[in-house]
Amino acid sequence: MSLLSRVSAFVRRIVVVSDWYMKLSQLFIALIVINTLRIFEGYWWEETMAAATSTLLLAVAVDWLLPRRMRAIRIVSQVVLAALSTVYFVDFKKVTLTLPEQERTVNDSFRTIWGYAQQLHPMIWISGALLLIYLLFDQWIKTRPRLFGFISVNILVLTIADSFTPIWLWDEVAWVVLLGLLWLVANHLHKLERQHPGSWKELIEYPLQLMLPIVVVVSLLMTAGVLMPSISPVIQDPYTVWKESKGEKVNVFLGDKGIEAPVDVSSSDSSSGYGREDSQLGGGFDFDYSPVMTITTSHRSYWRGETKTEYTGAGWKVNDETNRERIASVGKDWELPLIESRDKAETIKVDQVVKMAKNDNYPVLFAASPITSVHWVDDPDATVLPKSLKWAVNEQELIWSDKPQRKFPQSYSVTSEVPILDEEGLRKTEAEFSDPAETKAYLQLPKSLPSRVRALAMTITSGAVDDYDKAKLIENYLRTNYQYTNKPDKSKLNGDSKDFVDQFLFELKEGYCDYFSTAMAVLSRSAGLPTRWVKGFAPGVLPASEYVPQAGGIPTGAELNPDGAGTYTVRNSDAHSWVEIYFDGYGWIPFEPTAGFTFPYSVTEVKQEALPTPSPEVKTDPVTEEVANNKAGTNYSAIIWIAAAVVVVALLLLAFIRLPWIRSRYRSYGGNDRIVWETEKLLRLCRRKGYDRKEHETLREAIQRWSPSHKRLNQLFHEVVDDFERAKYSSVQSTGADTDRFILKIKAIKEEL
Repeated sequence: MSLLSRVSAFVRRIVVVSDWYMKLSQLFIALIVINTLRIFEGYWWEETMAAATSTLLLAVAVDWLLPRRMRAIRIVSQVVLAALSTVYFVDFKKVTLTLPEQERTVNDSFRTIWGYAQQLHPMIWISGALLLIYLLFDQWIKTRPRLFGFISVNILVLTIADSFTPIWLWDEVAWVVLLGLLWLVANHLHKLERQHPGSWKELIEYPLQLMLPIVVVVSLLMTAGVLMPSISPVIQDPYTVWKESKGEKVNVFLGDKGIEAPVDVSSSDSSSGYGREDSQLGGGFDFDYSPVMTITTSHRSYWRGETKTEYTGAGWKVNDETNRERIASVGKDWELPLIESRDKAETIKVDQVVKMAKNDNYPVLFAASPITSVHWVDDPDATVLPKSLKWAVNEQELIWSDKPQRKFPQSYSVTSEVPILDEEGLRKTEAEFSDPAETKAYLQLPKSLPSRVRALAMTITSGAVDDYDKAKLIENYLRTNYQYTNKPDKSKLNGDSKDFVDQFLFELKEGYCDYFSTAMAVLSRSAGLPTRWVKGFAPGVLPASEYVPQAGGIPTGAELNPDGAGTYTVRNSDAHSWVEIYFDGYGWIPFEPTAGFTFPYSVTEVKQEALPTPSPEVKTDPVTEEVANNKAGTNYSAIIWIAAAVVVVALLLLAFIRLPWIRSRYRSYGGNDRIVWETEKLLRLCRRKGYDRKEHETLREAIQRWSPSHKRLNQLFHEVVDDFERAKYSSVQSTGADTDRFILKIKAIKEEL
């Protein structure tokens, strides 16, 4: 048998299954919901996304494998598999009781079980909610209008999320559209099967003629997507189009949307990301929201990468390893040397674990600045660090050398000691090194710098009484007088100046972080402040649950997360640049001149009076250290909401399970009653379609008046009237076969209408 014959036989076996359309519908429901869940990518844990996806796919598998008549068994199986898949993806922490094993009671065992069960929150509720959604939609989507409604709602949700979140979702929109088209094709074929069984039987004898056009269209769509990956989408959501037509920017409610350095300034279609080339700054870029890394940290921060010290008039000169003055080796948990004096500064330790999302190579490791120790790279249990890791002391960079052809680390753990912002102390010190030669190195400016740039720096800082005020005046001047945009209007350039900063300050007056930060560096140096240019990433975003206020009222101070601790998702759109200025006794202090951004400084904590110690007679609850250490008390609000959710889910499941009972009661009515009921439903449909029955008219008279508009239905309408009058006024009961034939006639009329 040829391959073509085998394919045809396989397709015939599929389409002759009596419930093939129902099974395809279940698969389409699950796949579309999975695509829509991508709006939570970066806000949910990876384990949560995996558990949600497996829950839906396992629910489809159960529906495909178990017969429809085994309804209760199917639902129970789906619930059990949803729970098991959630348990599989949860990374359980060991629950340890404080009592010796011989002294434990049954209650202690229950506490242990409860300690593990608590770790399923909130994943178990998400999986349960998705399973319920799948079951409800499986029962609800029985007509083509409902199918259209389901697809439209998913597309609407994705487009709204695309506009108001930092996630790029047009790929998901395209997949939903594609799945919707395939679903509609299947719906059309199913309708053909029911209404024209003879034509359907002939069609499935030649399945390739049926499938070939579908395969060709899908292949063309997929090929177009693969061959044109770098082209910006032609279609945008209407809200974004409307806002951009007015020259306005779409506000984003979740995360920092729009942070960036272009990689290739020669192309207006370049994408945001950590730039490798800074010698020629400028141009425009499009936002790329693909994730770069996740950072679990004890404090929110900017994730610093490289520093540059030599401004050329067009950009910043690259500092390779041979040009760095001092390179130190890095050992596990070694204290990294810092040359500057920070004896006047108060610092705070920031612990970080970084996990890269891609296999891209970078010249440095990213972290809060300055890094003081490295704990591990790729392997937490390793006793030594890779030799490719070096510490640039002057630049405070953790260099990754790829000369041994080693790939960039996929995970690492570091600790940083970040200076706490002390504005009062900074105003009492000078912005200078103890060595004048070193101060001079960070005041470098090209001879070609236009004099009006220096003059502007003097004008801005003329009212300052100290160096810190000079820096703040320059920072605020740039933030308030220049506009942020990712695509500066180059038509504003008149060609009189070739200097990058001069063009920004006096001609463009708009730009993104590279414009703002480089301008502050040059203005600060012009005002006598030792400054260097820094690039890396802005903080990124936390999962929504960590910064959206909880239900039940205003969150407490602890829930506001003042330190910003958590796991941040950092994207290419978070690539950023800023400046650092050196202050004697405090070291390098960061400044944020870019409009719309705020540096997450650490501030001195407010000391509170010690609370009275608890009575020694109060016994601690012997539950797990993980649960006890992470909870200051019982969260009654969470318990109430969980209990309410359980009640709602139980009621919905009860209604869902009792749905067949309602249908069975409907089927228990006599044949005449069912015919009268179906006729009344048909009349309500006719009324919605514009076919009103007047008060003085009988049903037969009304149908005779409608007949000229639907000549094809004339015969069916009269047969329905005959059956209705017989059921309504005759004492003879209709049989089950008579009722089934009548319902088929009603369905034919509804589909035609």
